[in-house]
Amino acid sequence: MDVERHEYDVVVIGAGGAGLRAAIEAHALGAKTAIVCKSLLGKAHTVMAEGGIAAALGNVWPEDNWKVHFRDTMRGGKLLNNSRMAQLHAQEAPDRVLELEEWGALFDRTNDGLILQRDFGGHRYARLAHVGDRTGLEMIRTLQDHAVASGIDVFMECTLRHLITDGQRVAGAIGYWRQSGELIAFGAKAVVLATGGVGKAWKVTSNSWEYTGDGIAMALEAGADLIDMEMTQFHPTAMVWPLSVRGILVTEGVRGDGGTLKNSKGDRFMFQYIPDFFRADTADTEREADAWYEDKKNNRRTPDLLPRDEVARAINTEVKAGRGTEHGGVFLDIASRRPADYIRRRLPSMYHQFKELADVDITKEAMEVGPTLHYIMGGIRVDADTAAATVPGLYAAGEVAAGMHGANRLGGNSLSDLLVFGKRAGQAAAEYSKRTP
Repeated sequence: MDVERHEYDVVVIGAGGAGLRAAIEAHALGAKTAIVCKSLLGKAHTVMAEGGIAAALGNVWPEDNWKVHFRDTMRGGKLLNNSRMAQLHAQEAPDRVLELEEWGALFDRTNDGLILQRDFGGHRYARLAHVGDRTGLEMIRTLQDHAVASGIDVFMECTLRHLITDGQRVAGAIGYWRQSGELIAFGAKAVVLATGGVGKAWKVTSNSWEYTGDGIAMALEAGADLIDMEMTQFHPTAMVWPLSVRGILVTEGVRGDGGTLKNSKGDRFMFQYIPDFFRADTADTEREADAWYEDKKNNRRTPDLLPRDEVARAINTEVKAGRGTEHGGVFLDIASRRPADYIRRRLPSMYHQFKELADVDITKEAMEVGPTLHYIMGGIRVDADTAAATVPGLYAAGEVAAGMHGANRLGGNSLSDLLVFGKRAGQAAAEYSKRTP
């Protein structure tokens, strides 16, 4: 059987934020690099990340710093995170965001012209650098433009299914062209897996069709260790009606910008679900929660912005107790809390998403939302500093890798994770390729 063959120093499988950043770094270090993606370039799941990139820039709250970000990440992950990964992530995320800006990313701005940052669940300070509610799209546009301008080879609509091994090390990958089914093989001194998660194993998910666990399966087959595979995250807010759009993400930015969760009785139920672990930092009255949006120094944060796992469990409990909406969710209301022009300016994608898909005007009425499978914290075990898997020649970054987020990922940490460890994976893969004959 004829097999199309290619040879590279570094092959990056996946063209989301982690894959693009890894390829850019490997190429910059002189490695002959290829990007292989099963869909079209720019169709990565990173585009679905709407709220922002978590980084302790301190533009809105000067008190914010990497140590506070590290603390929040560890607490959100129930202290099961790889602490070294969480540390590196918190320390390096600001530089990666500023790097994106240098490469042409356009962020929303403060009155002083700095990158604006918004509130998100589990983050003590407003920390998410954002572009409205389309941050992932802007991030992919910027990285894609930079990769293409750098002259990196890209193989689109090409599904790789197996890693090629040479003795104890990874030496490439083999798969097929999606349109023709013809086989294609890549020889490589190093392979970076950036294939994302496993969301399509669930009926209700925010993930697109590409998320079928390819990278995790390939790594396991090649002998790499997996960890924390039971740790999956259900994002608390997704569309629930009509059924054809059930599971489509509703950004946490709605709650960060003032939206509140209510059951069918109109009660703001999250005050009944504050765990002891977060009680000291969380408002226990509606008055304090509302005041927090305007005066964060003298009030505790709203329970609507507890970490995602806590909010998702609370919503599920309300629905099971018979206090859910007609279609099995709860209400997310920002219409009664913010002016219409504010909502359209801050949440343009959400406004159009509900208007087009559900005939709901979120400036006038509440949204129906419920949990959706969103992310897997488990995946390939990697070294914190190099993103190396336990098989020589194999590296992993982004959602396919495990350890950074512990038992629960904070919103916004995914995009900064992609940048920090994508860069580290690309650097380590390029350096390894230079040492490998």
